[in-house]
Amino acid sequence: MSGAKHWEQDKEATVYVGNIDERATDALIWELMVQAGPVVNVHLPKDRVTQSHQGFGFVEFNGEVDADYAAKIMNGIRLYGKALRVNKASADKQKPLEIGAELFIGNLDPMVDEKILYDTFSRFGTLIAPPKVARDDNGLSKGYGFVSYSSFEASDDAINNMNGQFLMNKDVSVQRG
Repeated sequence: MSGAKHWEQDKEATVYVGNIDERATDALIWELMVQAGPVVNVHLPKDRVTQSHQGFGFVEFNGEVDADYAAKIMNGIRLYGKALRVNKASADKQKPLEIGAELFIGNLDPMVDEKILYDTFSRFGTLIAPPKVARDDNGLSKGYGFVSYSSFEASDDAINNMNGQFLMNKDVSVQRG
């Protein structure tokens, strides 16, 4: 895979890939995505401790047309029985977030990471960006995070189902960001 860092990618030619099974590798994602067009780079962010990917990543293509095509034909493709979510990575940069589609998740247990947020909150709708846990300079959780949905319906569903519920050992507060 190319040495380009995620922040150096051509955002217009990059797709976000979510709901990736833990058994999938960078090479497997590359082989799958090359079916849609020439791949320049595959980046699956790794957990700092386990070095396993966190269930999402980014695939950069040669051009925007290839990325658009990949987002159309690869969304919903099953890999190890899980339907991949594929959409343009630049979608969250070009369109302002719908007001209310971003949620603040408070009172997080220190053990809750981005993967747990993703696994918990992605069932309510399409996340338009990877979940974020606020961290201090040492990488420790500050006890809150954010998830961003593509629609009001999904964010409302998450609030109604998760606000006050226990995640790990703490009851979380879920409200509009």
